[in-house]
Amino acid sequence: MSVILGIDQSTSATKALLFTSEGVLIDSVSLSHEQIYLRPGWVEHDPDEIYHNTVSAVGALLDAHPDRVDDLLCMSITNQRETIVVFDAESGKPLHNAIVWQCRRGEAICAELRSTGHEEMVHQRTGLTLDTYFSASKLRWLSENVPELQDKLNRREALIGTIDTYLIYRLTGQTVFATDHTNACRTLLFNIETLMWDDDLCELFDVPIGALPEVRESKARFGTTDIEGTLPKPLPICGVMGDSQAALFAQRCFDAGSGKVTFGTGSSVLLNIGSDLRLSDQGIVTTIGWAQDGTPTYAFEGITNFTGATITWLCNQLQLIDTPEESEALATSIPDTGGVYLVPAFVGLGAPYWEPKVRGAILGLTPSATRAHIVRAALEGIAYRIRDVLDLMASEADLPLQVIHADGGAVGNRFLMQFVADMLGITVRASNLPELSALGAVFSGLLGMGEVQNLSSLGQLPRESVDYSPKMEPELASKYYQGWQEAVHQILHHPQQS
Repeated sequence: MSVILGIDQSTSATKALLFTSEGVLIDSVSLSHEQIYLRPGWVEHDPDEIYHNTVSAVGALLDAHPDRVDDLLCMSITNQRETIVVFDAESGKPLHNAIVWQCRRGEAICAELRSTGHEEMVHQRTGLTLDTYFSASKLRWLSENVPELQDKLNRREALIGTIDTYLIYRLTGQTVFATDHTNACRTLLFNIETLMWDDDLCELFDVPIGALPEVRESKARFGTTDIEGTLPKPLPICGVMGDSQAALFAQRCFDAGSGKVTFGTGSSVLLNIGSDLRLSDQGIVTTIGWAQDGTPTYAFEGITNFTGATITWLCNQLQLIDTPEESEALATSIPDTGGVYLVPAFVGLGAPYWEPKVRGAILGLTPSATRAHIVRAALEGIAYRIRDVLDLMASEADLPLQVIHADGGAVGNRFLMQFVADMLGITVRASNLPELSALGAVFSGLLGMGEVQNLSSLGQLPRESVDYSPKMEPELASKYYQGWQEAVHQILHHPQQS
């Protein structure tokens, strides 16, 4: 049986995975990389570390399964989106640390463009909001603050790419400079109606259009690689998708009205809205879910910046828990938070508020509050943010939801999944495979390599999940959510300037 090598290059780690041609995970190896915090709100990664971790993770995985090397069909890649790299055109090596999607250094640039009346044009062409979450303001910051990079870009001595592009360029020995629609549409430089890089947007953000990659469909071929000599013969790279859209694809949300939540470092809520482009005017962005045979499928997306990162913060910064798994036991050790609310606005609040200057806060503390109350409030805050986004999204799309699919590392937290179901008032269907992003890229690879013929065939592949149905009385859920809204109102009206 053929096997597919998946690469999941996420915000915190790079994972190599082996899947069967039916989408069953055989094994995986993960290597973490450093989070570089230069100042509050600034986040970078070392792209060279990410590349070498990719090669090392693949090597370790294949060393553990030498009998499957000859069965490899292709390599498929999913990646953290919006994170941007400028790299040398000749060597492929990075010329600056990657600026991560969480990084807020472009806030002043976005504010300037909003004040000069560019917001509507940007929204109409990209489906996105003019926010530093996306890539373009990071690139303009580089052009303004690292002029030697801009000179190299103008002379075509340097190239620009999201993480998928950067990895593909290096893995193929600098022969393939390409991305897919799901990554291109997250840059604020790509027109999601024409499906092309936009000259006006590139001029607005001072990005040379010639330094941007070719855009291909996710199921396209992206060259071949022997992974720095790890493989005895070159392997096709086929199946490339940004992580959130890949999870939507893996959940088989192929029909309009189907949606999912990925619980990663941050959370992305995606709702398939079909092949007709629709825009929101209430803070929900429109993105390309995927493109198949020239036809895009669009999706509404709501973004929260801190989900898994909130739990990591409880571990590493506050040291209230030793492991993420401990949060569930602490949360269930008490009946409620005692009125404590934790708003995880560590780098601002995304959809539907889009307030980059507010900061996280713990409200409602009393002398009886314990670490269990704070930990539970942190988990509940994640669920409240999901409801914020999904309520608005369903209303905008006019598509009532009965089930929301869930994936990501936090789906193993049963308290969190149940609380999300209680707050949404619908069933949460949590995948037993925590990381579905890699599977979505693999599904695209199976399509591109001809192993499956169409989306219907993908829909028939096996899957395992756990359903969480609402158990909380609706009146109590409404009371808790009203308290959350009051907590958010307080920090929105008393923002702490960074």
